[in-house]
Amino acid sequence: MVFWDVICYLVFPLLVWNFIRDDIGDYYSMLLSSVPGIIYTVIRFYYIRSLQFFGIFMLANLVLSTVVDVLSGSAINLLWNRVYFAVGVGLFFLGSMLVKKPVALLFALDIMEMQGQSRKPLKQIFYQKKIFLVFQAITFVFVFREGFFAAWKAWLIKEYGVEAFDQALILRQVLSWVLTGVTVLGYLYVGKVMHDQSKRPVDPPAST
Repeated sequence: MVFWDVICYLVFPLLVWNFIRDDIGDYYSMLLSSVPGIIYTVIRFYYIRSLQFFGIFMLANLVLSTVVDVLSGSAINLLWNRVYFAVGVGLFFLGSMLVKKPVALLFALDIMEMQGQSRKPLKQIFYQKKIFLVFQAITFVFVFREGFFAAWKAWLIKEYGVEAFDQALILRQVLSWVLTGVTVLGYLYVGKVMHDQSKRPVDPPAST
């Protein structure tokens, strides 16, 4: 999966930007560079085949981001709209924390349910205070990623205009890989806590 992430979200867009841009222009190069990522996301959704939160989020993110790109009309507008879109996604993640339904928890529920586990007991475990706080922390990492990316990309656009496109691509992928590592550690910690809890001896019922 990492290999195809690199190809679809970094290598192909950079090739289009650097070698085809002069022929079709900045705006259409940006649109064309996003095509492999769109196809890749559709394929992933096909294999997931889930209309739970994770699948709906993936599909909605794809549709909305594509519509925003297509309606931008120019290269510089597309870049700025991606900044605004990142802010919107970050606020969505933050809102999920405030209403105590962090997206990291919902993602985990959906993924583990797709692996054959029952959703109801998982939900009871995930909402235990210690585990719930970990999911809140993971979701905050998502918020930080979107906010940092939006702020840094806005600075790049102000400094370099449309030339910020390839720099923003590299920044987003590097940032995503680094913070994905952080979130994986969080999920591993949740798994460890659940494993430790499953090994605890069950107290015998009180004698009557």
